[in-house]
Amino acid sequence: MSRLIVISNRVSAPDGSHSGAQGGLAVALEAALREMGGIWFGWSGEQAESFTGQVNLQRGQGYTTATVDLEEQDIEEYYNGYANRTLWPLFHYRIDLAEYERGFAGGYQRVNERFAETVRPLIEQEDVVWIQDYHMIPLGQELRRRGCRNRIGFFLHTPWPPRRLLATLPEANELAETLFAYDVIGFHTEEWLQSFCDFARLEMGAEVEDGNVLRFRNRTVRVIVAPIGIDTTEFRGLSESEAARATCTQMERSAVGRAMIVGVDRLDYSKGLEERFLGFERFLLEHPEERKEVFLLQIAPPSRASVQSYQRIRNTLEGLSGRINGAHADLDWVPIRYVNQGYPRDVLAGVFRASRIGLVTPLRDGMNLVAKEYVAAQDPEDPGVLILSRFAGAAAQMREAVLVNPYSAEEISDAILEALRMPRGERIRRWRALMDGIEREDVMWWRKRFTDELMAVPELAAV
Repeated sequence: MSRLIVISNRVSAPDGSHSGAQGGLAVALEAALREMGGIWFGWSGEQAESFTGQVNLQRGQGYTTATVDLEEQDIEEYYNGYANRTLWPLFHYRIDLAEYERGFAGGYQRVNERFAETVRPLIEQEDVVWIQDYHMIPLGQELRRRGCRNRIGFFLHTPWPPRRLLATLPEANELAETLFAYDVIGFHTEEWLQSFCDFARLEMGAEVEDGNVLRFRNRTVRVIVAPIGIDTTEFRGLSESEAARATCTQMERSAVGRAMIVGVDRLDYSKGLEERFLGFERFLLEHPEERKEVFLLQIAPPSRASVQSYQRIRNTLEGLSGRINGAHADLDWVPIRYVNQGYPRDVLAGVFRASRIGLVTPLRDGMNLVAKEYVAAQDPEDPGVLILSRFAGAAAQMREAVLVNPYSAEEISDAILEALRMPRGERIRRWRALMDGIEREDVMWWRKRFTDELMAVPELAAV
């Protein structure tokens, strides 16, 4: 049986000895590797004086991790620069925040070449290579240049921006052209897939064949929609663990009979946290009779602290939460509990279970697995209500959530009131439909959906 070679920017150690990659993607990839076996390759997160290409191998839990250190210039240009100050804002429709510098683009290309040079000796003839996300778009092409004839797939976990937005990137055509080194490209939604096809067809002159095959020059690539899921059974188990039960009890006591709204997001401008706070403030103003009956717990661990745009949003949210609390708090009640730290997943499961509303309102998101984890953690007899942004990839699957436009404070306010007043029978009906979906299309379904397409590619098609 073929091994799975997963390549991503960050890696989680199989023995759990260090934090490595965090969030839904890391959990999903770990589950896929445990099932299929193989190697997970990427950056260690550590800095070295110079790049040596030395690989650190760790084995356990059914797969092996292989990590390399990067030097300071690599980290600044590849990661802090092109990945997080150019591609991330652009792919989330924030061209006002995107920084286009040749040094960033050069560092991004250099690091992808170094990754290819380092991982190539680890890839055996029968292996299937699966490259993850916007950090490593050119990596497939670099592996081809080094003689890799394996099946190689690429999955984009962010949105793919509309054609006119992507065209603002100086090297947009060259970057998109590297994707034709892959055999299969996966997107979370039909919208992101169509945006890529539009750019390839209208800006590059690619031809569409058989609906989901694109031809450019002498290469063809199959594009598919494969929305990522969570390990639903595992997270469901976490929600019933001792730690989750203790956390749930703790949160219920601290709520003293009030309904808790919870948001859990990495501190990022794409998550719509400022708009969320303003929507909650609008709710407090429009429904004064509810003001002391509810509170918002926003958990927002900081990330990418060295990038200036992330420093700005932290300052904005601290000021906004302080202003709202100052205007509305009473001696025995604070409307917003704003927490800048992360928590273990079993603790979060307990927080989700204790909450009446899950508020997931990104301005733009490739998927958003917090929405699915929130549903998985609920008590089937008395579930909370998921309020979900229409602009999250998850909205395409989770139609039974209360869907909102996160830019509209009025819609957020209305949705909160609807959720608070929703009858128990309606909450159970919506939750059951949502739960059926995340059980059916879980992480194993996602992995199988993609790798089945990749394995269907003729073995020597990608030369």
